[in-house]
Amino acid sequence: MSPTLSPTPDPHHYSAFTLVMSDEFNVPGRSFTDGSDPTWTAMDKNDYTNNALHYYSPSRVTTSKGSLDIKTTAERTEVVGFDDEKGEREKVDKNFKSAMLQSWNKFCFTGGIIEASVELPGSSQIGGLWPAFWILGNLARHTYVGSSSNIWPWSKTSCDPGKEDAQKISGCLNTEHFGMSKGVGRGAPEIDIFEVQPGNVKHNTEQFSKMSVGQPFSSASLQVAPGKSWQRPGPGNWPGPKEWYNGLKFGPNSTQNIAFYGTYNHFKDAPSTAYDYWSDAVSQNRQLSATHFEGPHVFRLEWEPPSEKWGDGYLHWYLDGELILAINGTSITSVTGAEIPSEPSYIIFNTAVSKEWGFPQTCPPGCPCKNYDCLSTSFDDKCGFNPGFCDMLTSGDAHMKVDWVRVYQDPHNDVHKVGCSTPERPTRRWIEGNEKRYMMEGDVRPLKEVPRGGGECEVKEIGEIFEEGVCGGAKGGICKNGRCMCQPGRTGPTCLSSDGHDDIVWDPADAIEDVGFYGVRVGQPWFVVGMGGVLAVAVLAEARRRRMRRRGRGAGLWDKVRGGWGEYDNIPDALI
Repeated sequence: MSPTLSPTPDPHHYSAFTLVMSDEFNVPGRSFTDGSDPTWTAMDKNDYTNNALHYYSPSRVTTSKGSLDIKTTAERTEVVGFDDEKGEREKVDKNFKSAMLQSWNKFCFTGGIIEASVELPGSSQIGGLWPAFWILGNLARHTYVGSSSNIWPWSKTSCDPGKEDAQKISGCLNTEHFGMSKGVGRGAPEIDIFEVQPGNVKHNTEQFSKMSVGQPFSSASLQVAPGKSWQRPGPGNWPGPKEWYNGLKFGPNSTQNIAFYGTYNHFKDAPSTAYDYWSDAVSQNRQLSATHFEGPHVFRLEWEPPSEKWGDGYLHWYLDGELILAINGTSITSVTGAEIPSEPSYIIFNTAVSKEWGFPQTCPPGCPCKNYDCLSTSFDDKCGFNPGFCDMLTSGDAHMKVDWVRVYQDPHNDVHKVGCSTPERPTRRWIEGNEKRYMMEGDVRPLKEVPRGGGECEVKEIGEIFEEGVCGGAKGGICKNGRCMCQPGRTGPTCLSSDGHDDIVWDPADAIEDVGFYGVRVGQPWFVVGMGGVLAVAVLAEARRRRMRRRGRGAGLWDKVRGGWGEYDNIPDALI
């Protein structure tokens, strides 16, 4: 890739790049419940972050008419569970239902180009929805707060003696653990390709009084730690000398996001304030219009991690081929020591509802702004929304549609990799050793295995038959004896998903110690011989299970893909 402010030549026609992942979402009716798809998982849990008002449900995401469709509705969900942030069980009612689709621990990549064709949800003039397309380091599973504490959004590999408590996996550690190299700090940085805020508050007015971009806008950002802990600009104010990062480049129709510079992260259960830290949001707002909510537009990120060839690396964001923001890694590293991310990262699409995003800045007269319930008959519960919001959410007119998502990499660039656990940045053993942080109460493991067929089916005729809409149709599978049997290249209970594969396994083979055996400690010969046979069977079974997970048969890590990932039906000829 060329570190210019023009987009890298179209990877469709640029020989330096290879398509390493694609989902065209052409097969209708796909399910993304846990255990249904080898690439994606739709969350089925409460969201405790950002004062969320919604519940994430797999029922609110499917594929239809050649697109992924995330629908947000006004619908009550009673949640009884464990609040990760409060650290206690609670019963709450959520009055909105939406969806979040993640490729966590299934598909990750490091460096390259990611782009998606997206139609934004709802109306451009009605604030309240929070659609987003972003990537996050695999060490943190979003909405599972326990997995991200002192992990998000760290991106510093070297030792910082003053912050070894704040960064859970610090570069100051001098021992190898969980397969990680000693002296290499780790974390889960966040890159937001877009976070969109619809609404009708114009530039140079109200909360945008000092900004040339108002609602609706798209925010492109790098969220990274450590952040600046000194001489920070105040929210809503332009940075003074030496208060922020230099060398940032901005595109037309955009402005620096001075409303949000980052977060002070404090953990109430931490032993001391040494565990606290600042994280920074380096972001740029780009003006949108009604057209972005009425049809698809291409959002693109070019990501070059640090390397000998590219120095400190860079990030470039584009909308329909026009630059939004360019960050040179030196601009970040020279200030805080943080770096352009080099962590294997997974993809997220979601639409949230939060009173922190796009809701009225001040409460309307006579409104308590305590409860937000579009289905209530009480004025007090409905008065805090923007006009038209409840009508939009009760009529079912809020759909984020993703026509396709694609990832390209340079096969000659050693830094570019596909995989959630790479030699330079392994994650598998850390996740397996801290599984509870990535699970909800009652889960057996973080992700269920994805079966190849076996889902219930029914056809009008007896025997083996291809039928449109059953087991994925002619290209998907057949229904035999009431169960789906998948064709080659298809997987999932009802054969609706493409069967991605890996041809390189990054993780080293598991040793006996990795399955919990450290040698027989009982000296009797009969014990050694007898237990040796039992142990051999157990070890081989566990090793086989882990190999299957790494090869994509199940919910494990898919470590390297070259031309074998994704749904390739109806891709333009230039791509294949």
